[in-house]
Amino acid sequence: EYIDSYYFNQVEHIRFNSTVGKYVGYTEHGVYNAETWNKGSELAQELGALERYCKHNAANHYSAVL
Repeated sequence: EYIDSYYFNQVEHIRFNSTVGKYVGYTEHGVYNAETWNKGSELAQELGALERYCKHNAANHYSAVL
């Protein structure tokens, strides 16, 4: 699971969660940004990071944990 969170003043405003597959906002400003980012290129960048980093390295991390 890949999670990318954005905080301001120790409050989480927005989060990308690979299980959900999109940005989710937790404040009024975060909800607005999540809607905007889900329609733009930011979502494609996060999905690219998921493919490039997480899925590529999952087997290595999994075997290290075992």
